[in-house]
Amino acid sequence: MKENRRLLSALAIGILVTIASASLSQAQPQQPPNSNEPQHDAGGGDPIRQLNLTPEQREQIRSIRQQTNVERAEINQRVGASNRALEAALDSDNPDEAAVEQRMKDLAAAQADAMRMRITTEVKIRRVLTIEQRTLLRTLRQEARERQRERLDLRDQRQQQRREARPNVLRNQRNGVAPLFPGRDGQRRQRP
Repeated sequence: MKENRRLLSALAIGILVTIASASLSQAQPQQPPNSNEPQHDAGGGDPIRQLNLTPEQREQIRSIRQQTNVERAEINQRVGASNRALEAALDSDNPDEAAVEQRMKDLAAAQADAMRMRITTEVKIRRVLTIEQRTLLRTLRQEARERQRERLDLRDQRQQQRREARPNVLRNQRNGVAPLFPGRDGQRRQRP
């Protein structure tokens, strides 16, 4: 369970980095030079603009992303193919446990390669950032995680409210079968 949470949080962070670094490929105006403080709003604005990257940093990050594009595409294809092979093995009429186990290992290896690629790319990108930018990036990520946690909590609360608001439609909930004589609920039939 903890391993799944770690993987999900790592994937969420990876998605944030991917979105942030993908935004680098678009031309964005630089902040005014007289602004020494990074423009940081709690509303979750553009993280690239908030990091206040220099043109040199933008070019270095763009270069890092371009260097890994081909390998990333190959790994993503392997993940997809491994996932489809596992689904096919599971969907067979009589799944072979050894085949399913092998497909799971193949998928896990492909996912591990994808995670390794994402992390090594992120490490290279972090080396381009200044200490202040890395600190700001950490803060932005923490805020994004907190917003995500709040959205999930709100969703859970809404689902709980909907469950509580549902009318209890089954009269006989012991086995889910309606009573034989609906007009006589709670009344026992008298024997002659």
